Amino acid sequence: MNMTTKRPMQRIFYMAQRRVGATGRPVVLFTALMLMSHAANVSAQVYPSKPVRVVVGFAGGGSTDIIARLMAQRFTENLGQPFVVENRTGATGAIADEHVARSAPDGYTLLVNAGSAAVIPALRKLPYELLRDLAPVSLLATVPFIVVVHPSLPARTITELITLARKQPGKLSYGSSGIAGTHHLAGELFNQMAKVDIVHVPFKGAAENVVATAAGQIEMSYATPPAALPLLRTGRLRALAITAMKRSSLLPELPTLHEAGLAGYDRPNWNGLLTTAATPRDIIARLNAAAKSALNSQAIQDGFAAQGLEVAPSSSEEFVAFIKKQLSENAKLVRLAGIKAD
Repeated sequence: MNMTTKRPMQRIFYMAQRRVGATGRPVVLFTALMLMSHAANVSAQVYPSKPVRVVVGFAGGGSTDIIARLMAQRFTENLGQPFVVENRTGATGAIADEHVARSAPDGYTLLVNAGSAAVIPALRKLPYELLRDLAPVSLLATVPFIVVVHPSLPARTITELITLARKQPGKLSYGSSGIAGTHHLAGELFNQMAKVDIVHVPFKGAAENVVATAAGQIEMSYATPPAALPLLRTGRLRALAITAMKRSSLLPELPTLHEAGLAGYDRPNWNGLLTTAATPRDIIARLNAAAKSALNSQAIQDGFAAQGLEVAPSSSEEFVAFIKKQLSENAKLVRLAGIKAD
């Protein structure tokens, strides 16, 4: 026990002892425990009592950063203290994750991370463990990738794409935002489930690989909605399906890969809210309730929809189970596909 927690407990015990006298030790202990419980409840009731940092591991302007800023604004309005977004970029979000993992477990340092957080552990050893050193608060959003092809490709459905790829193994190529990114894993899962060999071509970002597809440099991509929609509207790309189990509200006519013949395919990107492990459960519960309230607001739903995001509130326990499943599936996929860190 460190001194910052020991001294308040000593004061509480001293107060209890003064109330009943030195001879009533069982009563002293009981009274001290009651006072400690009361102190913890008071602490949770006043949380937050100072500004809260919301750490993001990606550069400003991306969807994770936008989600963090939209949520921070609602938290500020609803909880009465400033929630300030802080970007700590690098290592595909791992720098931000580690920073929050090493922060004080008091609820004043939060993290908004993305699906890559559950991919990195399969690629290299990290100085922290996702579910040991961080406490999931709530899933916030999911975003499906759109399977897009160049209009010249003679495939208007997923079935036709699979047939074409099987006839020409190693001839078609797909783009991603980079090696071992969530786009890359979406493509490798497609290859495995469809039993095809479509060659991976990494680019430096989500927009670049989509532009390369529209330019005919590669045949297809797993595209984020903000990058794909303008090119779809002008006919420079053709959409075949989405990578989530549920259809997108932006493109409701587009089938899922599950519906299109790859039963069980489910590979959206996601974003979630976490804090430091050992943060008191009542503070996590307060943050979870605040997240659900924000996600149910029209302002958040409109802001998310503009980015092609689907709101995805959850309990903290559901988010823990979700991350465990992601970690397991990603480790298996990285191993089977032979993916190595860039």
